[in-house]
Amino acid sequence: MFDQLAQPLVYAESLLTRFSTLAASSNSRALQQQLVAAAADLSHCPLAQLYLLDKTQTELTLCAEWLDGEPLVRGESALPSDYKDQQLLQYCLFQNQVLHVNALDSSLYATPFLPETDRSWRSLLCLPLHDRDNHLGGLLLIAQRDAEELDAYADSLRLLGDFAMCQLQLLQRLDAEPAIAPMSEESKISHERGYGLIGESPVMQRVYRLISKVLHNPVSVMVAGETGTGKELVARAIHDYGLRRTQPFIAQNCSALPEALLESELFGYTKGAFTGATQDRLGLFDAANNGTLFLDEIGDMPLSLQAKLLRVLQEGELRPLGSNQTHKVDVRIIAASHHDLRTLVDKGQFREDLFYRLGHFPIEMPPLRERGNDIQLLATRFAEEACHFLQRDPCRWSEEALEHLAGYHFPGNVRELKGLIARALLLCDGNVLLPEHFSLPDSAQPLASRSLRERLEQVERNLLLDCLRKNQGNQTIAASELGLPRRTLLYRMQRLKINAADLRHKEKAYVQSR
Repeated sequence: MFDQLAQPLVYAESLLTRFSTLAASSNSRALQQQLVAAAADLSHCPLAQLYLLDKTQTELTLCAEWLDGEPLVRGESALPSDYKDQQLLQYCLFQNQVLHVNALDSSLYATPFLPETDRSWRSLLCLPLHDRDNHLGGLLLIAQRDAEELDAYADSLRLLGDFAMCQLQLLQRLDAEPAIAPMSEESKISHERGYGLIGESPVMQRVYRLISKVLHNPVSVMVAGETGTGKELVARAIHDYGLRRTQPFIAQNCSALPEALLESELFGYTKGAFTGATQDRLGLFDAANNGTLFLDEIGDMPLSLQAKLLRVLQEGELRPLGSNQTHKVDVRIIAASHHDLRTLVDKGQFREDLFYRLGHFPIEMPPLRERGNDIQLLATRFAEEACHFLQRDPCRWSEEALEHLAGYHFPGNVRELKGLIARALLLCDGNVLLPEHFSLPDSAQPLASRSLRERLEQVERNLLLDCLRKNQGNQTIAASELGLPRRTLLYRMQRLKINAADLRHKEKAYVQSR
């Protein structure tokens, strides 16, 4: 550890002294300052920084900084969970590896996290820090104004930093003030937008907020929602913006294969396990090792396979078909279903223990009809992508066409919208999309031809029908969900001419869309 240092014994003695100082600290904030001071002193660097992840690992905060022999106090500097524009910090966190740059050039490496001084920074060393459970907890960074080989300090400073992380875990239980300030509501919204998804409606903001909570946590996620709402996109967002982003992402639709084929596809098999098994074959769990496996339509998985999946989730080990040996795998499971799994559990069609195991963190994707102006955002984006694919000039939207789409119910959700736009572009001979290019049902009349009262009544009617359909026509439960007395609900149903036939038609259309 000390072979590359000029005076290894002197360094070792100083390092032990720093360990003793950190062990004697009784305050988490003081401990953080002592750590950066020790890192700067031991490495003879003018700068040392300590970054910590919050408990949900969705925000990285600069907690302590030491510059030119004294603590540097700056305003709160918190980075969101994707660490955008902080490539060096991002690399060290996502790869969980030591980063050493001995020829730091501002034209090649963006370093907005380093303080501005009279002389530019030329070299840095960034170390990932771990707690007693070996979970990634933060970064320790040192920087020099001259081009120097700082990697000689990597092993010793990492030991010191990991020790400090363990001490922080103990002290933070006693500290009245947490070491990392809670994320404000504004900062939450600022980093929750995106993740590769499109939408600015309040219901999508809630989805982004939930995604941000599980990006860097290994918990299983259950994505629910109607068909065509974009459940796989949520799974890909969690993978692409999380710590496993450099590892495989594999998707499998559980309803696409019969039971025997699905079992061999997921768990693999050995030579001779069945007729035609002429060689060993790895399954999708092995292929997704250290990455993410997305199991779509998990509600259609046979019960026998559900038991085998539960074993993998609980023990992290699997046994291929035809083998007597088990082996460990590290796979994050993200499942999705358009079914109500709780109902399937009550019917005995889905294992209750698997339901609770998968449902640690549910994310509900809203139907398109509840996303308001997102319909127009999605429509314009899909039109741009389709024009690019068809290699034609971009098409403009008429106001009537956008209003025409906004008044439609979209039982097939985003998938149906994308298909409608692709067809409309093929029908559009000019350069402007018009209502006649969209073959919507007759009930979806252009909003421009309706009065304000008619538009409001249509929105109210759709809302009541959706709520009644979701509750299988139970008017008492629907009234409770809508916050209305039952008599008021009956009055509005009568005024809007909603009857049992409408509910049956609505339910039939809903089932067919799935």
